[in-house]
Amino acid sequence: MKMFFRQRIISLLDSYDIYDENGSTLFTVKGKFGLSHRFSIYDANDREVAYVEEKIFTLLPKFSIHANGNDYGTINRKLSFFRPKYELESKGWSMNGDIFHWDYEIVDDNERLIADVSKKIISLSDQYWIEVPDEKNALLALLFVLAVDADKCSTDNR
Repeated sequence: MKMFFRQRIISLLDSYDIYDENGSTLFTVKGKFGLSHRFSIYDANDREVAYVEEKIFTLLPKFSIHANGNDYGTINRKLSFFRPKYELESKGWSMNGDIFHWDYEIVDDNERLIADVSKKIISLSDQYWIEVPDEKNALLALLFVLAVDADKCSTDNR
């Protein structure tokens, strides 16, 4: 399954539409005001199906993720040099990517591919392609990408 999203150019809050490879809207992501990042994900019927929320007052960034009424744990940024490192320990997922977060993979404990993520480098707004071989991982992979993007935006603005 392939997903594409881009941040709206004119938006007071972070807001994304998530499309499938045919251009149909899968989800809408809406950011909310607060001390930390929080993104709610809505399905095509405008029902909230998931959210990712940054935990504040932590040494390194952490994001709790929730989908379909379940708590899936925390995406943690790990201390690393030259290459960013994030983990979703409850699922055994980690990120392997370059220093700029432009292209990376989400893999499980056995290095099996969960998602392949690419960012369009030259554009007016952030644009990502997410390819998820197993469709059942699509929503959690999207939450992972949103957390990494939120941390990247925070880091770039410091």
